[in-house]
Amino acid sequence: MVKEQVANKQFHFWTNWLLIVNSITVFIGMLIAFFGNSFLFEYHNKGTGNLFFGGRNIPLEILTFKNWLFGIIGATISGFHLLMVFIVHFAFRKKQIWARNAIALAMVTWFALDSGLSLYYGAYYNIYLINIPSFVIIVLPLIVTWKEFSGNGASA
Repeated sequence: MVKEQVANKQFHFWTNWLLIVNSITVFIGMLIAFFGNSFLFEYHNKGTGNLFFGGRNIPLEILTFKNWLFGIIGATISGFHLLMVFIVHFAFRKKQIWARNAIALAMVTWFALDSGLSLYYGAYYNIYLINIPSFVIIVLPLIVTWKEFSGNGASA
């Protein structure tokens, strides 16, 4: 009985963690969309400038293109994480296996593709600045709560 109460508190903690982290990331996506070239993303932008332009100023036409790309990437980040908020709130919380599996598969797919492309182009800063922290803060709760979903009849 006590062990079950502790497990429920832990599951509740990690569910709230996922809700908060994904809600914050919705906001971060909006910042990327509208302020991707500001001081907020200076370290990432400097990494991009150093890698692709040898540290020189990015030409205006390319900066405009980059700002558009950041706009649509930020919008995609916001939409993806808003969907995650709904999945966590309405299905993960009820320990529905499909919700856990969908989040896990989405995160692994994103991490593998994004990090693979970053490695290919030498954008290591993107992996350690964005990908690893993002992956860990969302996948860690899945790992910790994984067994909570086993055998509860809430499968796909």
